[in-house]
Amino acid sequence: MLTGGQLAGLIVAVFWAVLVAFLALTLLKLARLLGEASKVVSDIGDQAGPLLEDMTQTVQRANEQLGRTDVITKQVAGVTQNVSAVTTVMTSVVGGPLVKAAAFSYGVRKALGNREDASPARAELPKGRR
Repeated sequence: MLTGGQLAGLIVAVFWAVLVAFLALTLLKLARLLGEASKVVSDIGDQAGPLLEDMTQTVQRANEQLGRTDVITKQVAGVTQNVSAVTTVMTSVVGGPLVKAAAFSYGVRKALGNREDASPARAELPKGRR
């Protein structure tokens, strides 16, 4: 039979064996996790280069399009100024004489209308008193 000290030593030995086995399994799982993490980081590193190149090309194309849009915007601003100038010229060239002609025709109509109203009507004698 086992004495009390031997039984206590056996329990401690079993406890340490279980603890070492648990720690060994935990370290094994941690090693697998670190291996997978390094694999993921490596894959991301391999894919980051082409992605950055694609992003650089996209930004360059966007800058080209913005440059073209800037040129178009400047041209539209020039066209707008030209149309404004033409409108001003047309207003002064056509509008001035047109207003004068309208005022003249209004004046003529008014004068003719006043003339007809101002002309004395013939006084007619009553028929019975001749």
